[in-house]
Amino acid sequence: MSSCCTPDGSCSTGTTQTATLKGTTTVYAVAGMTCGHCKATLTKVIGDLDGVLAVEVDVAAGHVTVTTAGAPDDTRIAEVVDEAGYELTGRAA
Repeated sequence: MSSCCTPDGSCSTGTTQTATLKGTTTVYAVAGMTCGHCKATLTKVIGDLDGVLAVEVDVAAGHVTVTTAGAPDDTRIAEVVDEAGYELTGRAA
């Protein structure tokens, strides 16, 4: 697994807005996140999936909270997380 930071060691951090959304909220455990760039990457790749309304990444806790319009597609979410260089280890308890 490679670092998500740039070669010069800097990381990109993004800001997110929190809103009250209706839908299904699922918390996933994700390994390999270390910085703000990781957060921005996962927010984008998961947020681009059909049916995803919101994504919140907690790097320190290793959790990604996904709100979807209907039932979440765990398999597809795991695929894009893996393609981005991280490991979705399951749903967080």
